[in-house]
Amino acid sequence: MTVERLQFGREGEAAALTFLKKKGYRILEKNFRANVGEIDIVAEHGGVIVFVEVKARTNHEFGHPFNALTPTKQKKIIQTAKSFLARKRISGKPARFDVVALTSDAESSDSWRIELLENAFQI
Repeated sequence: MTVERLQFGREGEAAALTFLKKKGYRILEKNFRANVGEIDIVAEHGGVIVFVEVKARTNHEFGHPFNALTPTKQKKIIQTAKSFLARKRISGKPARFDVVALTSDAESSDSWRIELLENAFQI
């Protein structure tokens, strides 16, 4: 992955964090890693643990960012979420999976088009 792409992704995640905080999400952890994968953002919103996948794109040439969340990727996120809950000893609390899609010009990520898909998929 190029340095520019990594930077673009970091800026997208930062924009997603700001967006979610404004919507009342309380950020619990960023870039949680387990053996099976990574979850971009773990938050709490209205008493629910929310696992958030962030997808940033410069355009929709290869489809909408939501379309990048394949069944295989969903399975990895679910397994990673289970690892988070086990590691943090959280049980009996509702959880959901949200996706934040960001689109911006690669040369100027100052203005993002941000979309939130709550409860994007189920366990």
